[in-house]
Amino acid sequence: MNAAIAYQETAVTTQTKGGLIVLLYDGAICFLKKAGQCIGQEDIAGRNRNIGRARNIIFELNSTLDLDRGGSVAQNLRSLYNFIWRYLGDANIKNDTRMLKEIIAILDNLRQGWEEITRHTQSTRLPKSRAL
Repeated sequence: MNAAIAYQETAVTTQTKGGLIVLLYDGAICFLKKAGQCIGQEDIAGRNRNIGRARNIIFELNSTLDLDRGGSVAQNLRSLYNFIWRYLGDANIKNDTRMLKEIIAILDNLRQGWEEITRHTQSTRLPKSRAL
């Protein structure tokens, strides 16, 4: 097994739920940046592939929402993910980097929020050190 693949698998399997969500946002952002580069290079297949991968991540984030426990926050995320999924389809059809940048900004904002939640959750779970 390739060392890089082993490292990636370990990084994913040892993440908290919040950490996994941050990784998913990272992946979607990365794919959309690649799609933007593909538009600049007139690589239609690459644009299509990368936007499709980002849409798959958005679909996964959407499908794992717990609407019963998440209440209005989960409902709002569902609406936002549905919007993003449709908007990315339009961006793909229109070959529009501006639209991709708008979604990247939204995802980056969500990513930062989840990163902060994860950091806060982890710091409250860590055992307090005892003075010697």
